Amino acid sequence: MRQSNVRGERQRHAAVPEPRDPGGDDSPPEGEGPAPDGAGHRRGGERRPKRSRGVRILRWTALTLAVLVLGAAGAGYLYYQHLNGNLRKEELDLGDSKIGKPEPNAAGQTPLNILLIGSDSRNSAENVKLGGAKQDADRKPLADVQMLVHVSADRSNMSVVSIPRDTRVTIPQCTDPKTDEVYPKTEAAINQSLQHGGPGCTVAAWKELTGVYIDHFMMIDFSGVVSMADAVGGVPVCVRDNVYSHDSKGHGSGLRLTKGTHSVKGVQALQWLRTRYGFEDNTDIGRAKAQHMYMTSMIRQLKAGTKLSDPGKLMDLAEAATNALTVDRGLGTVKHLYDLGNDLKRVPTKRTTMVTMPWEYGGGGEYVKPKPGEAEQTFSLLRNDIAMDGKDKKKPDHTPAPTAPKGELPVVVQNGTSSTVLGPVSGRAGVITSELARLGYAKATASTVLTSQADTTVRYPAEAQQGDALAVAKALKLPKSAVKSSKSVQDVTLVVGNDWREGTVYPKPAKEDDGKTPESADALNGEDKGACMKVNPQYTF
Repeated sequence: MRQSNVRGERQRHAAVPEPRDPGGDDSPPEGEGPAPDGAGHRRGGERRPKRSRGVRILRWTALTLAVLVLGAAGAGYLYYQHLNGNLRKEELDLGDSKIGKPEPNAAGQTPLNILLIGSDSRNSAENVKLGGAKQDADRKPLADVQMLVHVSADRSNMSVVSIPRDTRVTIPQCTDPKTDEVYPKTEAAINQSLQHGGPGCTVAAWKELTGVYIDHFMMIDFSGVVSMADAVGGVPVCVRDNVYSHDSKGHGSGLRLTKGTHSVKGVQALQWLRTRYGFEDNTDIGRAKAQHMYMTSMIRQLKAGTKLSDPGKLMDLAEAATNALTVDRGLGTVKHLYDLGNDLKRVPTKRTTMVTMPWEYGGGGEYVKPKPGEAEQTFSLLRNDIAMDGKDKKKPDHTPAPTAPKGELPVVVQNGTSSTVLGPVSGRAGVITSELARLGYAKATASTVLTSQADTTVRYPAEAQQGDALAVAKALKLPKSAVKSSKSVQDVTLVVGNDWREGTVYPKPAKEDDGKTPESADALNGEDKGACMKVNPQYTF
């Protein structure tokens, strides 16, 4: 499939047709693109004071409500099953990644990573009407919106990373679970990964690109966005000038807003989320900014609780959400979604950060690719559970003394270079074990266990051995951030990651990781109520 020009080529699906022009679309051809005991007397015969009428009414009201709840329990269960039946479920990961779930922190907590996918599927008359491009009705959908939501292990902060849809990546080999068709490894735009067996292949592509373990995915299509936006009841967004996303060539979503703040819902919300022609320089990057603004605004609105206090509106939201979503099987019940919602609810809005993966043009502007150094710096923050707002509490900078001389300290060395894309580097554990022996660690041994890990780490089993792990890291010139506590190891354990695939000298990053998000990631804080989209002068009125 030919790649689209991010700067100028017509967008696959950044547009919603205008209500008066249902034939117009912004997609090029070829498929591109929520007891008292009741006694009347006290002990010893003392009579209780007479209850007031208000207290009696209150008590009977409570009893009546209890009876109603018990009587409705069966219907409630049936409704719960109905909502579960609305959800569509698919496999989480169709690739063969060896990336494991992150180690729990000292409090036994682990981070949570959820991939959000916006599909451009035209698999229904409604989706064709909303998305235009009738010629694409029979083609497989593309994953045109992709955001990785990272919730910190202690649930104190959340980071959301978007990636441009035309980012050229390696899509690993995936097997379609429904047809058993095998899609070979390929270099292509990441949005095409959805066509290689479903959302599980998009998850696999993200894991290979970022080295981040992904717990769940949630996917939504055009009509799902409209129904969810209606159920939410409108989300405030802002434009700096009048905007009309439409031109004589049929480009544009049809979004038409006057300068200022507007509450968008339904089709208009979908138009906002799909607009490329009209914002800034008519690229997917500007569209990602608009999506971030919408999401932060919606989070603030839902956290305010206005929707959750009205039972009718809450049911509407539950119905819309379960009908709109395709999720992995581990997230495939309303209870799991409810538990996830509670996790997300714990994160303060002011500690929510939206960013776009640092990128640069490739292929003469035909596609984008991760920006060397800065994209990896962004992914490293996710892997190491570091908040992108830079407000994590600084740990005391001290180095505990080792518990044993290095010649008597057992150190296990493990090869973590297994990868479905790059392939494992044979003998890495042995090479680094020999280097440790040369440095005086006579009891270092190589493990035969092969795993996949992006970052080289030194793990220690008990707090007392932190000094031992730091000493090993210092000997190998590894950063202090590589040292982590772990309840899954019995000795100090060095895992040689994919960042150190050759040699005995650890390759220092081009820029020392200072724990900050690169400026090029264009971060937006969840409490930024003053965010307002710039309008391209060619699309104003």
